[in-house]
Amino acid sequence: MPLKIPDNLPARAVLEEEGVGVIRNTDALRQDVRPMRIALLNLMPKKVETEVHLARLLSHSPLQVELTLLTTESYRPTNTSSDYMATFYQTLSTVQHEHFDGLVVTGAPVEEMPFEEVNYWPELCDIFDWADENVFRQFTICWGAQAALHHRFGVPKYALETKLFGVYEQRVLDPRAQLTRGLPEVFVAPVSRHTGTRRADVEQHPELHILAESEGSGLCLVMDRRNGDVFMFNHLEYEADTLRHEYLRDRFSGRSDVGEPYNYPVGDAGDQKPVNIWRPFAYLLFGNWINQLYQDVPFETAAIPHVRQQYLGNASRKVADAG
Repeated sequence: MPLKIPDNLPARAVLEEEGVGVIRNTDALRQDVRPMRIALLNLMPKKVETEVHLARLLSHSPLQVELTLLTTESYRPTNTSSDYMATFYQTLSTVQHEHFDGLVVTGAPVEEMPFEEVNYWPELCDIFDWADENVFRQFTICWGAQAALHHRFGVPKYALETKLFGVYEQRVLDPRAQLTRGLPEVFVAPVSRHTGTRRADVEQHPELHILAESEGSGLCLVMDRRNGDVFMFNHLEYEADTLRHEYLRDRFSGRSDVGEPYNYPVGDAGDQKPVNIWRPFAYLLFGNWINQLYQDVPFETAAIPHVRQQYLGNASRKVADAG
């Protein structure tokens, strides 16, 4: 089934042009199904671009997905008009009494700052705490994943001497996990980070399960065994030319710690245009997440807080017994 987004959202035209299934509110109401309610906390400066990236992947499922766009109240983006944000985005204060099946948190261009110095950090912590009570499962990306791990487990991030940048091979460590089902033993993913999260710090917490990692770029996928929350440090949602645009931006700004992306062409020659070879893996990963979410979440959204706490309690006992 298609993705349910606002009828006049600009991302709709891009998605429809690609042939991605989207549905209008009036048509969605006629379908006798409960849509999967997914909230997207979009912390990236290019809002429409990020909306397209993630809406495309969330639509790759036989389920109807209803997407709610969230932003921070304590910080207003400067790259997107206030009218656009007011029309299409909500804040925690407007959804705090609602329940969602899933929450996706994007990366943000603040990763080189200490977490506590990010001006919306207190609000982000409030959103994570709200989600722990009112959202069944969470999927955090890049800095969003680092932030979630730091808030919940105190896991630090470390500055890298040079930007970790390019397309790297990732190895699946647990092919039996629902999230990685169908992924090949080795797949590729775009990486774009100035900071890293270390395996040793994650391993200090038995609740955390490493599902995929790379010799070249480190951790890729981590899952909370208790509730299925996902932490992805790479960018499977990227377009073919996203890394190229980032490279040109960094080069124009004069950053000396950013070289050409690894295993990824940035030239202008016709035979050097980048090709998106990771999208099938992105579709599969997000499809697995949505489908597993559908199997586990209660039908009545009001029951989500109770069932999530049950998952936490039962799984915590299993983790403790295994330890």
